[in-house]
Amino acid sequence: MRLPDNPVVVLSREVETAMKNDVPVVALESTIISHGLPHPRNLEVARELEDIVRSHGACPATIAVVAGVAHVGLDNDQLELIAAGQDVHKLSTRDLPVALATGSHGATTVSATSYLAVLAGIRVFATGGMGGVHRGWLESWDESADLDTLSRTKITIVCAGVKSILDIHATLQRLETLNISVIGYRTSEFPGFYLRDSGEKVGWRVEDEESVAQIMWQQDRLGLSSALIVANPIDEADQLDRALHDRVLADGLAAAEREQVSGQQLTPFLLDFMARGTSGASLEANLAAVRSNVRLASRIARSSGSLHNA
Repeated sequence: MRLPDNPVVVLSREVETAMKNDVPVVALESTIISHGLPHPRNLEVARELEDIVRSHGACPATIAVVAGVAHVGLDNDQLELIAAGQDVHKLSTRDLPVALATGSHGATTVSATSYLAVLAGIRVFATGGMGGVHRGWLESWDESADLDTLSRTKITIVCAGVKSILDIHATLQRLETLNISVIGYRTSEFPGFYLRDSGEKVGWRVEDEESVAQIMWQQDRLGLSSALIVANPIDEADQLDRALHDRVLADGLAAAEREQVSGQQLTPFLLDFMARGTSGASLEANLAAVRSNVRLASRIARSSGSLHNA
C-alpha cells in the first residue's frame, strides 16, 4: 500500500507500518467515541472495535483531530483524550479547516472520516449508520453532509443503512441522484440501522466480500470517484423489536416538534430519546451493528488488498 503524499494527515506508527507492509487498513470514525456513548464505556468500545479489526488480519485507523492535527490512527493517549470528550468538537468535512487552524480537538463524522481516510490512502471504512435526508426535508432542506462528501470521495463504507429516524426513501433517491453506488450484503432490503429491513429495496445484492472487492476494482477501472455503500443489516437476534421501535420513534418525533428541535440538534435528540424510550436497547442494537460492520469491513479490506496485489 502506497503511503500518502498529503502532509495534512499524520499516520500512527501502527498504520504507517501496516501500509509499508501491505497490511489492509480499515478506517473507524471517532464521533461514536466522543458523542455517541457515555464515558468510560466509549473508550472500552473504541478499543474493542480496533481489536476486532486486528483479529481479522487488518489494521485499525481511528481518525480524529488532536490539537489541530488530523491523525489517522490514534495512540492510547489520543484515544483517551477523544473519549474524555472535553472540548472535543464534532467535525464534519466543512469543519476540518477551522479545527486545524484553531488547534482544536475534534471527533470526525462519517463525512470527515471518509475525507481524511482517502487523503491517507485508505479505501475501506466501517461505521454504524450513515447520515441522510431528514424527515420534513421539503420544508427544512435538512440533509447530512455525508451525502455530498460521499458523492466525490472514493471510499467503501460498510454501514447498517441509515438511521431509521431519517427519511430513508428520500435518502435513497438522493444517493441515486449523486451517483453513489449502493449494494446489499446478503440482502435485497435496505437496512434501517436498528432494524434489518427499512421497507425499501436495494437494486444490487452480493453474497461475499470478494464480490465487493471486485466492484471496487471496477470502480478504479472506470475512473469513478464516488463512494460505494455496502448495506450490511444488523443480525436478526440483535435488532430492535419493530413495534417498540415504531412507537418510541413516533413519540420522539412528536417531542422534537413540541420542543422545536431541528437542524444539527435533531439527530442527537432523537437518538437519546430512542435510548431512553427503549431502556438502552437501541444503544445495544447500535453497538451490535457497528461490530458486525467492522468485521465485514475488515474482510473486505483483506479481499481488496489481495485482489490489487495479485
